[in-house]
Amino acid sequence: MQKYNGILVYQHHDEEGIIEVVDQSGERALHFGSDARQSSMLLGEPDRLHSRYAKAMMAALLFHPQPEQILMIGLGGGTITKFLLHQFAECRIKVIEFRRSVLKVARSHFGLPFNDRLKVKIGCGAQHVLTQSREYESLYDLMVIDAYHHDGMAAEISNALFFDNCHTLLKADGLLVINLWKTDAARFEEVCWNLQRSFDDRVVFLPVKNRGNVIAIAFGADKPRFAIKSLIDQAQQLELLYQLEFPVYLQDIRRHNHQNLHRVFKP
Repeated sequence: MQKYNGILVYQHHDEEGIIEVVDQSGERALHFGSDARQSSMLLGEPDRLHSRYAKAMMAALLFHPQPEQILMIGLGGGTITKFLLHQFAECRIKVIEFRRSVLKVARSHFGLPFNDRLKVKIGCGAQHVLTQSREYESLYDLMVIDAYHHDGMAAEISNALFFDNCHTLLKADGLLVINLWKTDAARFEEVCWNLQRSFDDRVVFLPVKNRGNVIAIAFGADKPRFAIKSLIDQAQQLELLYQLEFPVYLQDIRRHNHQNLHRVFKP
């Protein structure tokens, strides 16, 4: 069956709506009842990051190259989770995914592995962060937020309380990276304001070229400011290591964040 200009290989309905997997020209994509891709991967290279926004989210490695304790809100096809597991042998990842059906598809159609370093909990990411933040602080050195409904950003993971709770759980020298959707202009502006308030304006934004996505990176309170020269050198090294465009990411961050650069970069 044809769907979204490809071949529909899986379809399921749960209480939240439709889940679809579509193959096209060696690529596999996850859809939630619309032509917007929630995740995508290359069938021949399933552990390699493929979608532009997922690659851009790894720009966080410029500022935090060896993550160890990772919390992820939103699983999708699990492509970012697989990348982190594959590249960082010492890291431990906890994922909060709202839909059990999404986890099943990530396992069956996107190759998400069973791994002692990976724990996936079914539930609301905002509620999980709220509950943990009431009992603990400084648990994670990297938080990855990528949670969407079929029609855009999930409200519960974009309000002020959510980001305050994330700040509590993030280590003082850690990073939070979140995938935002700029085409919903009002929600985008609200999320940016909330994020910047919670992280004292220590936030930079990376627009994804030719996409509506904008990646935001928020810095923990004690994360030191970075020298441009050292970041340029690090970007070149990371590009060779992961085959991702880190020099371009750094250039775009510098281009699009004139007001906040002094809070992240050394003069």
